[in-house]
Formats: sequence, C-alpha cells, structure tokens
Amino acid sequence: MTERTTMRMNRISARTHRHHLAATVGAAALTLALDVSAATPPSGLIMAWNIDAISTFDPAQIGEVVTNEIIQNTCDPLVDFDTADETKIVPRLAKSWDVSEDGKQITFHLQEGMKFPSGNKATAGDLAWSLQRVVKLGLGNAATLTEYGFTKGNVDQMFTAPDDATLVMKLDKPYPVTLILQAIAANRVAVLMDRQTIMKNEVNGDLGNKYLATRTECVGPYRLAKWNAGEAVILQANEDYWGKKPALKQILIRHVAEAGTQRLLLEQGDIDVARDLTPEDLADLEKRPGVTIDKVLKPQLLYWNINNADPILSNEKVRLAMRYLIDYDGLAKTVMANIGVPRASFAQIGAVGALDEKEGQPFKLDLEKAKKLLTEAGYPNGFEVSLLIGTHSYVSPLAQSVQENAAKIGVKLKIERMSNAQLFSRVRGREYQTTMQGWQTGVPDAHGNASRQIYNPDNRFEAKQTMFPSWRAAYFSEDANKKVDDALFEKDPAKRVQLYQALQREMMEKGPQAYMFQIYNVAGVRNTLKGWTWNGFRTYYDMTSK
Repeated sequence: MTERTTMRMNRISARTHRHHLAATVGAAALTLALDVSAATPPSGLIMAWNIDAISTFDPAQIGEVVTNEIIQNTCDPLVDFDTADETKIVPRLAKSWDVSEDGKQITFHLQEGMKFPSGNKATAGDLAWSLQRVVKLGLGNAATLTEYGFTKGNVDQMFTAPDDATLVMKLDKPYPVTLILQAIAANRVAVLMDRQTIMKNEVNGDLGNKYLATRTECVGPYRLAKWNAGEAVILQANEDYWGKKPALKQILIRHVAEAGTQRLLLEQGDIDVARDLTPEDLADLEKRPGVTIDKVLKPQLLYWNINNADPILSNEKVRLAMRYLIDYDGLAKTVMANIGVPRASFAQIGAVGALDEKEGQPFKLDLEKAKKLLTEAGYPNGFEVSLLIGTHSYVSPLAQSVQENAAKIGVKLKIERMSNAQLFSRVRGREYQTTMQGWQTGVPDAHGNASRQIYNPDNRFEAKQTMFPSWRAAYFSEDANKKVDDALFEKDPAKRVQLYQALQREMMEKGPQAYMFQIYNVAGVRNTLKGWTWNGFRTYYDMTSK
C-alpha cells in the first residue's frame, strides 16, 4: 500500500469513527456534532482523549488522572492553585480563611449566593457533610483525609458549619498550613456536594456512591450531562454558577485511543484539542499552520511498579538491577521526546524538597551492572516475570525497550496489554508482578509522593489501602515511615528539605519502585480555540473561548 493510499484509508477510518460516535453518544452530543464534517461549533469545545480509565464520578472514589481533570471542571474545591504559579493558593469556594495561633484550626468563609444545578441552596453544612462523607465511605480518597488525622470517629467534630457561610476545619496536629490547603482544600475531596439530591438517591447506606458513578451533583462551572463509557463525556455549563460564567456552553470529550487518529481529526478541524499525541505527531503538527503545541510539566511520574510481595522482587538488589535496564537517555530522545523528562526520584521536579534534575536521575542503561546485581541477589541466570501495561501510546515502546534489555541478562519479561481501567483494578488488588503506569500527586511538595509512594499506614491485605501506591506494591518499612513523618513535622524549612532529599537518595537505591519519567501535559490546540489554560495541577475548561 502506498503512502498516499494509506493516508486516504486513515481518513476514511477516522470519518467512519466520527459518524459512529455521533450516532452513539446520544441526543446531548448532537448539539455539538450535528455535522461531523464541519468545523467545531462556536459555543463548544471538542477534545479527543483516551478516557477508557473512567469508572466513576464520585469524588470520594475517583483515582484516575482523566476523571480528576473532569471533576475539577465540574466541582469547585474550597481553594485552588493559581493558574500562573502552582505554588500559590487562591480563593475558590472559600473567599477567605483564618488560621488559629496554634495552627490546628482553619476557618473558611464561603462565597455568597451559591446554588446547585438542582436549584437547591449550597451551604457550608453541605460542604461539611461532603468532607465527612469521604471519610465515612472509606473508599480510595479517604486516604487524602485519614493521612492527616481524620477518622470515621472524629470527622463529624473536625468539619463543622456554625452557619451557612462558614466551614471550620480542625486538625489533630499542627501540620504545615500551606500543605493542608494544597492537599485537602484544593483537592477533589473538598468539593461542595448537593446533600439533599444525593441522599434522595442513597442505596443501602452508600451515601449516594452508586448514584454518583454517572453523575455530578456539586457547585462548579459545568455539570456532567452524559457519559457513555468508552465513547464520550459531555459537560454542560451551569446557568446558576456563582462565578464567572464559562464562554463555551458545552464540552465534548471523545474517546479516541489512537494518537494517529487524534492528529488526523485535529488537522481536519474536527476537534479543537488532541491530548495523546506521540513525539512524531507533535513534530509534524509543529510545522502545520492553525495548530499550536502546548505543554506543561505536571506532577505525574511514570514508573515501573514492582510488587514487593513477590519473593524475587522483594530483594533490594533485584529492584536496583531493574533500574539499570532502563535506557533513560535513549528513550528521552525518542519515545518520550516532548512527552516527559527522565526522573528516578519519587519527588517531582519543582516540588519543595525535590532533588534537582541531575541528582534526581543518576541512572543510565548498564547491563553489566544489572547482571552483577542479579548475581549478588542469587539470580545469575535471571528469572521470568510479568509486565502489565495499559493503552497509553508511549507505554508499549517503553515496555518493549526494557523487555529487550532484560532479555540480554536472562530476565524474561512477559508483556500483557489491557485497558487502563482493567490495569488499575489489577494493581489496586495487588494482582500483578510488575506494571508500567503513572501516579500524579496533588501537591507541589515532596510530602505529596513521600506520603503515598513510600509511607504505608497498614500493609495488611485486608486493610485495602488502595490509594497508597506503597500498599499496592506491598512495600512497608517502619524506618521509612518514620522518616516521612520526621520530614513532615520539621519546623526548619531548610532542614525539612534536607530530610526529603536524603530520603530520595535512599529510595533510589533500595526503594519499592523504579521511577522513569516525569510526564508533560501535552496538547495539540487549534488556533480557533482561545485561552487554553493549565498548570501542573489543573486544566481550566471555563477559561476557554472561541
């Protein structure tokens, strides 16, 4: 088949995909795509993205990057990250806040005139209930609160609403206030939920968890109008939003797994934004008129996830050997060009306490050293282990690169590819040996990853600490736990940084995971879309216009 014929077939395939999607996402989608061959509508944004990881829209349970971005655009948090400087906190639901002298109480003063999409008045009482609900459900995101001392037994006393416009947050210890604002108040757990509507739809005491699997009932610029799993998400602007009304009334996020198809749709003007482009796609689009490549380094690490419960992988020298099978330099110039930067430390670049780029990535491909470490560990002839991967375009070539290097020293990696939702389910159940996947922290502080990637509150299988990658990897060290706590409560900022940096150096030698790259958020954006705005922690759909 010639190159021209191949391109023609690709265009036909993409056009067929568009018509199929328009036919299946339902009536709500048709307001955005009545004529799928025409330019995108002036009142809406159409984005192509791999969204097969979505499983729920309940803020108490969401654990995927893609769903987190969507919920951030449908549900306002208490405070937010500054669009221009992610280390700064700005008002959102709370217009101001006060901190007690002992640092153990924060009083938030809420915006006025807030309503839910249902028409119900939104109050501080609803917000206190929303936070309490996360802990009481005990699902994945309860860890966001329990790691700071909130429990099912005390949460009703720790979050209170003395009146409709005031929320009081009490703390059991004097945690760094800025960290609490970043980790809790700016997080998806601190969104204002419609208690009345949700509780009308409660099933068997689930506090509306089943109901919220396919709905958003909160205060925010958009609401979830429709989700067809594996096809599309449609957001509709809230008419009664308390803040500045979004210029674009609808957002259509189309599930398009193939990067090449995303690029083609962008080139043809059938979408406004493409989110999963390869280095080749990006290089090609940079030369084309009408499209801008926008990227920002986000606090997401791609890592070789290792189950430390495996008798072979529990050996520190085996895990260290695996780090020397990664061709950081070569992959950075090819597969990961414009996608990510090499990073072997658990603390992301830009975080308080993080090692710099050079010291945070001391490894290089070294098969001889890897072989020596395996021999010292008692595996001179290697071993066989599985490697599970998801559907992101760059993960498969990364896995194949490591597989080829491993084979040269006798390690057989069996690669198994599956949907992202299936992969996450396997990992959260500890049903794996190794995987390649991403993890994104919610704070610009080394504690964000130290508290999840290293600290493990309870390693028992029945504890089900699924939102701790350390638990998923069955990694538990009392000494490491203590070092994480010591750094958290260190009052001297300079010494606190030193403690985190020492922990990073230690974990690069004997830690539970092999970190590979820090990922960019990259998008191809048509120039007809104005105001595409993001930082490492947020993407702001409501700031876009045409």
